[in-house]
Amino acid sequence: MGSGPERPSQALLRLVNGYQVTQALHVAAVLGIADLLTDGPRSSDDLAAAAGAHPDALYRLLRALASVDVLREEDGRLFALTPIGDGLRSDAPQSVAGWAAFVGEPYYWQAWGALLHGVRTGENAFQHVNGVDPWTLRAREPERSASFDRAMASVSRQVAAAVIAAYDFGRFGTIVDVGGGNGAFLAAVLAAHPSTRGVLFDQPHVVSGAGPLLVAAGVADRCETVSGSFFDAVPAGGDAYVLKAILHDWEDDDCLRILRTCRRAMPDGAALLAVERDLGAPNAAPESKFSDLNMLVAPGGRERSPEAYAALFAASGFRFVGFTPSGAPAGVFEGTAA
Repeated sequence: MGSGPERPSQALLRLVNGYQVTQALHVAAVLGIADLLTDGPRSSDDLAAAAGAHPDALYRLLRALASVDVLREEDGRLFALTPIGDGLRSDAPQSVAGWAAFVGEPYYWQAWGALLHGVRTGENAFQHVNGVDPWTLRAREPERSASFDRAMASVSRQVAAAVIAAYDFGRFGTIVDVGGGNGAFLAAVLAAHPSTRGVLFDQPHVVSGAGPLLVAAGVADRCETVSGSFFDAVPAGGDAYVLKAILHDWEDDDCLRILRTCRRAMPDGAALLAVERDLGAPNAAPESKFSDLNMLVAPGGRERSPEAYAALFAASGFRFVGFTPSGAPAGVFEGTAA
């Protein structure tokens, strides 16, 4: 590396080539490289044999990742994890291994390749490339659904601790997690609040795989699983209804359908808790702004400001209470059943 400050053209080129780092991390996650380095440094040849990879090609991948501080290269082509690379371990507390493996999958990666089509036409890039929306594809291809669930579990681990620390979920007797996936977020909430009970609600092929996670978290005896569609009906009678990373998947008309379905199931005074990103001010919050592009590319939704969530809540029978930020990108947009 050269000395001195980075020139604007260098900074721009680094951003342009960011896709290369994404794919390198994807390959490392799929091969399980970080898990193989859990007990200490290993040679690239040893890692290649363990991972089923070509020795020279893997060495070139590993040294590239070492150049961006994901790994550390030592004498004799030995490699070790750095604090950043430790997050690629599947068992790391803040693991992003599931997300890294997911974002490089061809069907998802190619949708991002159609971003230009989406920007020119306003159409959903994922459906343009794959012929169906993401939920239909995952429902008919179990391996895609399993990969997505692992990715969402990775994302949940990134935000769960911060959101749970920032917001008092313990004041609710029963929490219904609407579209809660395999239960990673709800399990974390229940583990933090032993007197709270949960209802995990999602499509049948999703909640069918939640059992082992709930058992591992020690909350299976306090969590019921129910299957269905949040466009039709959700379990009734909860004290709080959580929509974590749900509303940003949809445009406003569909969000109103989801929210009105929840409102029909909720007693007056029950809380609606949308765990979502704040879109942020202009020229700031790049994670939220690029997440918004991700919504444009894949599910067809958008990230929103507190004012936008307040308007959705008011239009669907809720009084907007406010936004509770956390140390993570997501916070809690709270409403009360009016």
